[in-house]
Amino acid sequence: MAKKKLLFVCTGNIDRSPTAEALFSKNPLYEARSAGTWRHAYRRVSRELVEWADVIFVMEDHHKESIVDSFPEAEDKIIVLDIPDIYPRHHAELVALLKEKLSKYLEL
Repeated sequence: MAKKKLLFVCTGNIDRSPTAEALFSKNPLYEARSAGTWRHAYRRVSRELVEWADVIFVMEDHHKESIVDSFPEAEDKIIVLDIPDIYPRHHAELVALLKEKLSKYLEL
């Protein structure tokens, strides 16, 4: 069975999206990657990543807008998680919030 491909997106690809990616690094059901919308992001959202992903989880509405502006065809596979940029990478509260929000869509 093919793994479902998950793309997690935040602004700089420094804290939120890499934390989400790490949550699925050992999960046999999924393949996860992360990226950022900011032009100086560690790894920027690209056409290749958008086309690769089965579903794109973004942290905030403005991330969705940024992706749809560049890649309108991706709109139907974007889910907004509403997780603010106030947590450092792998922070316990961030991990708990990601698990809570993602459990509606994925097997954790």
